[in-house]
Amino acid sequence: MALDRKSFLDILTQGQGDVGGAMQPLPDGRWGLPEVMLRELPGYDPDVAKSREKARAVMAARGFGPAKPLKLKLSTRNLPTYRDASVILISQLKEIFIDAELQLIETAQWVPKLIRRDYELALSQVGNGVDDPDQNYPENYACGSRTYMDYCNKEIDTMIAMQSAERDQEKRKKIAWEIDRKLTQDAVRPMIYYMRGGTCWRPEVKNMTVMVNSIFNGWRMEDVWLDR
Repeated sequence: MALDRKSFLDILTQGQGDVGGAMQPLPDGRWGLPEVMLRELPGYDPDVAKSREKARAVMAARGFGPAKPLKLKLSTRNLPTYRDASVILISQLKEIFIDAELQLIETAQWVPKLIRRDYELALSQVGNGVDDPDQNYPENYACGSRTYMDYCNKEIDTMIAMQSAERDQEKRKKIAWEIDRKLTQDAVRPMIYYMRGGTCWRPEVKNMTVMVNSIFNGWRMEDVWLDR
């Protein structure tokens, strides 16, 4: 509830990113939660001040406040996109009496550190190869997956299997939404924002098919030729 996701977008992407839950948000994604449903979840209310007031009340009930903040280390990979987002996150956490110290981790040690669960709080990036619940949910949220936080919810696993077996796409979408809602409520790898990327090529490059909606490319360079 401390997060002001719009600030992340304005600062880091010049407003050209997106806010969403576990699945890529609409309209670019097919399976993301509709905005009206997203706003009902903790941390997605556009009234950030109201959310933070609730968060401060939660912290105060546990004995934390301006004179006694919760001190912890925020670990992140030592790359600009990770560092910049972490600095913003630290500043926002201070609004609810969390005093985080930035701990920069070199690239070669980053994933091993996550696998060891050797962190108090960590900010990372997630990359998915395709916008589909059958890829995202089993890989990042199911029991035994790479949540890096040992999250295991058998109910979620059952729902993942249900949506995968559902042939009616509208019914499948509603199951995927319910999974997203539960993951957000359980704070399983909360998504701060979604970045956008672009691919450019010169006009003399012919017969190249640029991938859409994926961090990967499907270039077959034997099919590409130069017209010059």
